[in-house]
Amino acid sequence: MTDRSPASEPAIPRVLVVDDDRRMASGLAQWLCGAGWHASAAGSAAEASRAAARGGFDACVVDALLPDRGAVAVAEAVRAARPAAGIVAALPVGALPPAGLSADAVVTTPVRDADLAAALDIARAAAASRAPARPVGGGGVLGTHPAMRRVLDVVGRVAATPATVLVTGESGTGKSLLAREIHRASGRRGPFVEVACGSLAESLLESELFGHVAGAFTGATCDRDGRFLQADGGTIFLDEIATASPALQVKLLRVLQEMEFEPVGGSRTRSVDVRVILATNENLEALVAAGRFRADLFWRINVIAITMPPLRERGTDVPALADHFLRAAAARAGRDVVGFTPAAGDALLRHAWPGNVRELEHAVERGVFLGQGRLVDLADLPPAVAASGHAPPTTVAPPIKQALAVPERQLILDALERSGWRRDVAASRLGINRTTLYKKLKRLGMDLAALEPAGSPGDVSPPAAARA
Repeated sequence: MTDRSPASEPAIPRVLVVDDDRRMASGLAQWLCGAGWHASAAGSAAEASRAAARGGFDACVVDALLPDRGAVAVAEAVRAARPAAGIVAALPVGALPPAGLSADAVVTTPVRDADLAAALDIARAAAASRAPARPVGGGGVLGTHPAMRRVLDVVGRVAATPATVLVTGESGTGKSLLAREIHRASGRRGPFVEVACGSLAESLLESELFGHVAGAFTGATCDRDGRFLQADGGTIFLDEIATASPALQVKLLRVLQEMEFEPVGGSRTRSVDVRVILATNENLEALVAAGRFRADLFWRINVIAITMPPLRERGTDVPALADHFLRAAAARAGRDVVGFTPAAGDALLRHAWPGNVRELEHAVERGVFLGQGRLVDLADLPPAVAASGHAPPTTVAPPIKQALAVPERQLILDALERSGWRRDVAASRLGINRTTLYKKLKRLGMDLAALEPAGSPGDVSPPAAARA
């Protein structure tokens, strides 16, 4: 049975709501509790400052027009206890915040639930950019977004098993890094051996994997061990497995089933103890249907399938990833670069990252290498990324609706995770009934069968009203 001790669970984020109308503060705090936060309410700047001193909050929603510049005092007290805390200022339409109030996001009053959720999402992303980047999983796989937490949860459960793992996802999402994390967490003492199948000619790939004997082909002047033998006792990672030829697929199937093979041109059978991880950015099921990939091999490697989410679907991880890459690039360049200007940071958050984490890494490296100051500026970033910083704010109705779907989806996922994927409990946490929850899941295109971890209780079926 999997250990789910409290220490292994992600901490519930804490938020302080401050308004001199205590009923308003309590109402917002109550809604946030239902949305999965640990929320506290305060009716004055003095009360809020005392609460902040007792324990650090991850975020604070404060009435920016508190008497005697109280909002400034509250923000300072909250950040004194936790420097990376996100601050959301609540203001009437057209009002200006007091001088000295450093807020990460603004929400207009009267506050709407969806607007507050979106503002907190922005504030937490800004807070993450101030906090030091930290690896989640221990092997350099960075990310605190729930999508990455689910990936790493699966890694934690299967790493120590001998199961074959298939990692899928778009190019640049970090499939190789995840394979290394699986190996690190597996406890296997042998080496991690990576083979980029797509970079080798078909005539050389079989020899690269299984080795050859002298005289097997022109130029084979001596015996040579292949990568499988080199990985004995450890892990072999076969990237771009969809490029394997039909003949190689047959041989791979035998290795996966029996852990035995013969070198090219040889007759002696070699046995190995190897954990096999494979990766592809192609749809293997479609290749099977097209006759380009063996069905028996597909079902053999599809034992544990892990899909790496694209970076655009976990935008809150961008600040921490960017900071991690900046530190690494600055160390390699021997330069004192410590962060990003606000314009550059905004561009990083706005960019869609079609090249995923790899594109982000290269963009940050360019900024560090070309920049002249201690902060990477907008002009130091690649043109495509810098152009995102000039994008106008999304104020028309369709983009706002699309943007609000992101925090709504996140709130639902968080509620489901904290409810053990019980739909009825999650609906109660969100303050809605189960039928409304299913309608929202359908509207947002959320397939819970694909999202929830194996073994979760869930529900047997959606309510009749949701199926209609």
